[in-house]
Amino acid sequence: MTAAERAERTAAADDLCRAAYAKADCPQTGVSLVAVGGYGRGELAPFSDLDVVLVHDAAVEPGDWAAQVWYPLWDSGADVDHAVRTVEEVQQQASADLRVALGMLDCRHLAGDPGVTLRLRSAVSTQWRRDARLRLGELRQLVAERRARHPELAHASVPDLKQSTGGLRDATLLKALVASWLVDVPHGDLERSRQGLLDVRDALHTVAGRATDRIVPEYWPDLADVLGLPGGEAAQRHLRVLARRLAHLASLAWQRAEAAQRRPAPSGGRRPRLETVAPGVAISFEEVVLDRGAAIAGDPLLLLRCAAEAAERGLVLAPPTASRLVREGARLPEPWPHEARDLLVRLLASGPGLRSVWETLEETGALDLVLPEWERVRLLPHASEIHRFTVDRHMIETCVEAAGLIRRVARPDVLAVSALLHDIGKGGLTEHCVAGEPVAREVAARIGFDAREVDLVGTLVRWHLLLPETATTRDPEDPATVAVVAERLHDREELELLAALTEADARATSEKAWTRWRASLVADLVRRAAAVLSDDPVADDEVEQVTPEIVVPAAVAADPREVAVSVEDHPDGARVTVVSGDRLGLLADAAAMLALQRVSVRAARAWPQDRYGVSVWDVVEHDLDAVLLRQRLEAIVEGRLDVASRLRLGPALRLAPSVAVRPEVSESATVLEVRSDDRPALIHVVCRALAGAEVSVRSAHVSTLGPQAVDVFYVQEAWAGVLSEERAAEAAHVVRAALERTFGTTPD
Repeated sequence: MTAAERAERTAAADDLCRAAYAKADCPQTGVSLVAVGGYGRGELAPFSDLDVVLVHDAAVEPGDWAAQVWYPLWDSGADVDHAVRTVEEVQQQASADLRVALGMLDCRHLAGDPGVTLRLRSAVSTQWRRDARLRLGELRQLVAERRARHPELAHASVPDLKQSTGGLRDATLLKALVASWLVDVPHGDLERSRQGLLDVRDALHTVAGRATDRIVPEYWPDLADVLGLPGGEAAQRHLRVLARRLAHLASLAWQRAEAAQRRPAPSGGRRPRLETVAPGVAISFEEVVLDRGAAIAGDPLLLLRCAAEAAERGLVLAPPTASRLVREGARLPEPWPHEARDLLVRLLASGPGLRSVWETLEETGALDLVLPEWERVRLLPHASEIHRFTVDRHMIETCVEAAGLIRRVARPDVLAVSALLHDIGKGGLTEHCVAGEPVAREVAARIGFDAREVDLVGTLVRWHLLLPETATTRDPEDPATVAVVAERLHDREELELLAALTEADARATSEKAWTRWRASLVADLVRRAAAVLSDDPVADDEVEQVTPEIVVPAAVAADPREVAVSVEDHPDGARVTVVSGDRLGLLADAAAMLALQRVSVRAARAWPQDRYGVSVWDVVEHDLDAVLLRQRLEAIVEGRLDVASRLRLGPALRLAPSVAVRPEVSESATVLEVRSDDRPALIHVVCRALAGAEVSVRSAHVSTLGPQAVDVFYVQEAWAGVLSEERAAEAAHVVRAALERTFGTTPD
C-alpha cells in the first residue's frame, strides 16, 4: 500500500466524477464539481467515500442537471457524500460549522468551470486566515472533545487511525493550522508521518474488507503481511512510532499557535527577546531555548536544566535546542552530581508539563543520553487490557500522578524516580518486578543516589504490586496479611513511599484500577502495616542537632546593628555565613539577599548565639562576592531596597503549600514544617511572614528534595517561649497565606 496506489484510486474516482458531470449536461460556466476532505487531498483508501460538492454562482439556478450528476456515481456502487451549494453558501456554512471549514480547505477541482473552483478556494482560504485567531479556541475545544473520547494512537490498546490523538484527524488539523499562517510545522516530518498512517489505513481496509479505522488485536499479524513487516509486534511498533511523531508535532503546533495569539504584533527587525530564567536557559516566545552565551560544551547540566524549566513552566522545550545539546552538549559524569539528579527529579515531578517535554527528549534523541534504559520499554504494548497506555507512556503518567502526591512523603525525589522506573523490567521473560529491580538500582546509583536511597528505589520497584495484590486477595483481619507487608519493608518511610507509588501507578493505569473500594482496602492495609513498622518517637529537639560556635566579626561585636557576610568555597558550591545582632526579620533579610542575587540554596541553618543571630547557607554557586552580598544585605536592612518589587518569583506553585505544626518534636520551641514547590524566595517569604506575626525563628533547617522544599522552623514568641496552640495555628495560617499570596497556585 503506497501513495502511488492512492493516486491511482483517486485518478479512477476523478474519471468517474468527470464522466458523470459531462453526462449531466451541466452549464458551461458558473458551475464546477469539487472534491473535498480526504478525497480532495487525494487520500482515498480502498473503501473511502467520495466527498463532492457541486458549486455554482448565485446567478446560476440549479436545474435537473444538478440531480443528474449523482446517478452515475450511485450506479457505480461508490459511496458518495454530496451537496449543491453556491460559493456564498459554502462560506456561510464554513463560518457556522468548523468541520465544514476544515473540509473545504482541501477542495480540489474535478470538472466544470475552473474559475468557480478558484473563487471558492480563494474565498475559503481568505476566510480561514482572517478568522483563524478568533476560531482557534473553537478548534481547540473540538480537539479536546475528541481526545477525551479517544486515547492516544501511539499508546492505545485498540488504536483508532483517524480519531485518536496523533492520528489522521490531527494530521488534517496540522495542515489547517499551517494554512492559518499562525504557525509552521516541519513539512517533511508531517508528510512522512501522514503518508505512513495512510499506508496503514489502506492495509487495514484490505485486511478488514471494509471501511474501518479501528485496529483490533487480531488484525496485527495480517497487517504486518500487507505492510511487509516481520510480524504483529513490528507492525504495532511501526504504527506507534509514526503516531508518536505526529502527536508531538501536533502538541508543539498547538502550543505555538496559542502563544502566537498572546504575542503582541511584531515591531519589525528586532531580535527575539530572551528572558533568562536559569544559567544558560532563556524563554523566547513561550519556548525554552538556550540563552545567549550559554556554555554548551562546558555545562553538562544544561539539557536537564532546559527540560526542567520547560516542564515546570508548562512551556515548549524547543526541539532545535534539545537537538543542539545532543550534538554539542557536554556529557554528564557518572555518578551524576547532586544538581543533575535534582534537575531530573524536578522534571519528573513537574506534573502535566512532563508529557510534552519528555516527548521532545525522545524525538530528539536526548533521552538516550539521560536514560538509555528507556529503550527497553519504548512503545512496548501492555499485556493487560486494563492498561490505557503502552508501558513507556504509562510510566510517564505514573510520574504525573505521583507529582500530585509528593506532599505525603518525606522523600519526593525517591518517589519520582521510582515512578519513572517501576515498570522498567517489562518486556522480558522474567516477572517484571524482579527483572526491574536490578535495572532500577543501577540507574539510581548512576544518577547519584547514595546506598540507602538506591536501596529505597530498588525496594519500591521490586514490591510496587505488593499492596494492591495483598489488599485485594487476603483477609485484612488475619495477622499474616500484615506480616506479608511488614516482612518485605524495613520501616514506615518505605511504606509511605510504596503507598504513594501504588496510588500513582493505579491512577495511571485506568479508572478501574483505582476505585474507592480498592483505595479503601489499600489504605486499611497501610494503616495496619504502619502500626507494626512504627519507629520509636523522635527524641525532644533531636532534629535541631548541636549548633557550632561562630566567631563574631569585630565590626558586629562592636555594633550589633552591623551585618557581616563571609563566603567559603567548597567543591560542590559555597557556604555563606551571615552574622548580625539578633532581631526579628534578620533571617528574612538574609534570605532576601540570596534570592535577589539568584543564588540557589541547597540547605541552611540558623540559630541565636548570645545576642547575635547566625545563619549558614549552603548554596550551589561558586565564587560569590562577599562584599557585594553584604552591600545588598545592608541595603535591605536599611530599607533602601524594596525586596518585594525586585524578587523574581518564578511560576505559580503547582501544589498548594503545606504548613504543619509538629508539637511532638520539641518541648522548648514550636516546630513548623513547611512543604512547598521549591522557589528562590521561599525562605524569605516564610521568615518575613513570621516576623510580621512577631514570631521569632530560633533555628531553621532548610532542605530541597527534588522539586519540593522541606523547611523546618523552630519558632518562639519574640520575647518568651513556646507558642500556644492558638498562636501556633495562627503562625501556620500566616505562613501558608503568605506563600499562596506571593507565588499563587496553579488551578487544577
